[in-house]
Amino acid sequence: MDLSFSDAEHALAGEVREWLAANLTPPPAFATMADEIEWGRAWQAKLAAARWVAIHWPTEYGGRGASPLDVAIFNTEYARARAPQPVNRVGINNAGPTLLAHGTDAQKERWLAPLLTADEIWCQLFSEPGAGSDLASLSTTATPDDGGWVLNGQKVWTSYAQFARWGICLARTDPDAPKHRGISYLVVDMTAPGIEIRPLVQITGEAEFNEVFFDDVFVPSDHLVGQQDQGWAVANTTLAHERGTNFPFKEQVVHEVYLDELFRVASDSGALDDVGIADALVDAFVELRILRLHNWRTLTRLGRGQEPGPESSWVKLAWTKMTEDLSEVALAVAPMDAKWQRQWLWSKAAGIAGGTSEIQRTIIGDRILGLPR
Repeated sequence: MDLSFSDAEHALAGEVREWLAANLTPPPAFATMADEIEWGRAWQAKLAAARWVAIHWPTEYGGRGASPLDVAIFNTEYARARAPQPVNRVGINNAGPTLLAHGTDAQKERWLAPLLTADEIWCQLFSEPGAGSDLASLSTTATPDDGGWVLNGQKVWTSYAQFARWGICLARTDPDAPKHRGISYLVVDMTAPGIEIRPLVQITGEAEFNEVFFDDVFVPSDHLVGQQDQGWAVANTTLAHERGTNFPFKEQVVHEVYLDELFRVASDSGALDDVGIADALVDAFVELRILRLHNWRTLTRLGRGQEPGPESSWVKLAWTKMTEDLSEVALAVAPMDAKWQRQWLWSKAAGIAGGTSEIQRTIIGDRILGLPR
């Protein structure tokens, strides 16, 4: 196995570094989340103009047709530069790949370009109060109506819904079908009449998540992605990209930067003399290397043209444990540092975001190991 970069790959890394050095400025201190979103829109538009957003997408849709390894190289340089994540992450990582895989030509033409520039923010309307871990038990309904459907129900934990123009939504279109069938995948206009959005304040003090209520919301028929009542298969594309290619690649490099900082702080403060802290830092190093190996396996699959499958669940589990453990040792190394305090608080969501750890283990047991139910 040759893990060294080719001349072309070294050139790409250099191009990314040079562009970021010339164009990246540190984000200012934001008074409100709305200010942060507006700054993020401008930054993402700048990235998109240079075709540095979703570089693996086909060139006709604003990407560069980059290989999976090129994407990993880009993400590595981007994270090392401490560049802020694009604001339209749900659009880029979840909605976009799903539209590319299952959308019509008209849907791709309408939605992908403004998604890349962040002119239109996207959110994901999957989880419900009674259907989070068991997503297929969702109760939001889409009833056939002249020219489309009428949507009723509630979603929760919807990131950036208060800023979103569009949402990818799972709704039950056949109430008599088994729970994994009779679900359709719809694109919802978040400005449509009948939608109420209520922000949820999390333990970090931010209101990234929201409850969303639908009261007779009309969804046009051409907003159906894939086939009617076959939305579960479409949703699996979204979830696989969220779990297998979204978090792990970027978070691997981000946490490698974090770990370098923690080793430096621990060395300067004398905390490395504490055997418990030293061992915990070594454990974090090992977990990061394991995550890197998982990511290389994912790159291999993508390079062969294979979509992420159930193996994305063990990648998600590896990422979850890594970020929780590293955040724990960060508080031991620098307990009074506000940055690490926030990271520790945020890490508590790692076992929930993108599907709980319990659900990931169930998927591994059922779909990979073939264990009896």
